[in-house]
Amino acid sequence: MKKNLRLDVVLFCSIVLLLSGCGYNSLQRLDEEVKAAWSEVQNQYQRRADLIPNLVETVKGAAKFEQDTLTQVIQARSQATSIKLEPKDLSDPQMVQKFEQAQRNLTGALSRLLVTVERYPELKANQNYRDLQAQLEGTENRIAVARNRYIQKVAEYNTAVRSFPTNLTAKYLLGLSPRATFTADEKAATPPAVKF
Repeated sequence: MKKNLRLDVVLFCSIVLLLSGCGYNSLQRLDEEVKAAWSEVQNQYQRRADLIPNLVETVKGAAKFEQDTLTQVIQARSQATSIKLEPKDLSDPQMVQKFEQAQRNLTGALSRLLVTVERYPELKANQNYRDLQAQLEGTENRIAVARNRYIQKVAEYNTAVRSFPTNLTAKYLLGLSPRATFTADEKAATPPAVKF
């Protein structure tokens, strides 16, 4: 009887030790942190999308402005807000890339808008425009910070999902796979041309 009890205790302790190294809880924590980081990225993109109509209306009201540039900004905003990337889609690199491309298009349209505005001194002097531009620049910085935090959380998560023994728990017990992360735009390596 004592021998069976001893064997049961040893077996129980062994199972506890094995399970403590399986990473179940840490994988759950990392998965939630990735989702939270992604929510913050989406939050900042939404903030930018919400500011754009105010910026466009301020620009329209202050200048006889080139309609093409405003139309491009409005279309890019519409495209960027129409693509939804849910946390469950973060494992699909094609979905992440499609989302990234829409956001890049919006960033490019906004950049063209801000460069074109430089030709309108009365607009640059408008306090509403300056406030909106400062908010938009601050939002772009927030987006960069949120994306960086997301990249870090995905790296930590992907390392855990791919490392032994937690990879066994991730794959067979939880069905988790590595998540896609942001990649730099191909044009990012080329410095912008400055023309006067």
